[in-house]
Amino acid sequence: MRRLLMLSCLFTLLGCAVETPPLEEPDVDDNHEAVLNENITVGLSMDTLIEERWHKDRDMFSEAVRGQGADIIVRAANGNDALQIAQAERMITDGVDVLVLVPHNAEAAATIVGRAQAAGIPVISYDRLVKNANIDLYISFDNKEVGRLQAKAMLEAVPSGQYVYIGGANTDNNAHLMREGVYEVLKPHIDAGKIQVVYDEWTDAWRPKEAKKNMLAALKANDHKIDAIIAANDATAGGAIEALTEAGIKKQIPIVGQDAELQGIKRLFTEEQLMTVYKSINELTEKAAEMAIKLARGEPIETNHVINNGKKDVPTIYLTPVTVTKDNIEETVIKDGFHDAEDIYSD
Repeated sequence: MRRLLMLSCLFTLLGCAVETPPLEEPDVDDNHEAVLNENITVGLSMDTLIEERWHKDRDMFSEAVRGQGADIIVRAANGNDALQIAQAERMITDGVDVLVLVPHNAEAAATIVGRAQAAGIPVISYDRLVKNANIDLYISFDNKEVGRLQAKAMLEAVPSGQYVYIGGANTDNNAHLMREGVYEVLKPHIDAGKIQVVYDEWTDAWRPKEAKKNMLAALKANDHKIDAIIAANDATAGGAIEALTEAGIKKQIPIVGQDAELQGIKRLFTEEQLMTVYKSINELTEKAAEMAIKLARGEPIETNHVINNGKKDVPTIYLTPVTVTKDNIEETVIKDGFHDAEDIYSD
């Protein structure tokens, strides 16, 4: 009887098994992707957090990475090559799955790339190009176009006269690209004798105090006869403006910058600054996070450009910079949430 009962139960179970529909494959959705990314750690090695914009890059990139379910480690080197190399080596030792690198020195950072890839870790050169290194991806804005936008805006305001160029850091490839863009636009006007660039100097580490020194030197060398100032970013523009104030310059000399820093935006309304160039950090960080996860997972990536860094033709993603004046602040930096209207319009 017990045996019959057991057989009866067995047949019942088999019958149920036949009637049970097969399991369906779950849909791949955002939650599933996040679960897949849980074991991924992204390393972000930053040159500095001195400028306002790099705080935004750090925070927005970290949020984008965590939003995809991955973890992130962030280190900033305060403009110190040796420290940046040491910090990156620690992240490599700790086993990050992909390294996102904002180099202080475009050449020195090649050491970091070599050590990461010896450990099988892909490297993204973020916003600044690492030279002479086998990087997997470069993502940035078209920095030559940044320079072109600055020069075009200045020529429209000051079609002739004596120009000063306050460059960025000589160690930063972006500073060189921006300068190339500026001179590409200015050259025909220089050749025609309409404008003269009477002072052109790099700014150590992009520091405003160094930009101030440069501007004071430009004023002294030209008996204060300056008609236009092109500054590599809003921080250096701020340093140049401090120099004008200290030198007792009464007339408003048009000055341009880039990065759309809050103080730079505020200066548009006081007319201390003619324009700035906005690079959507939200767009940059979202795309960089997406690419970092794909590289960590060994997936193919799509790019729209190639740039040679002295060692290889690097797959590149170029994003588009935008001119910002007091007339289009609402539809650019405010619309994107880069700055709050309350912060911009407050005293």
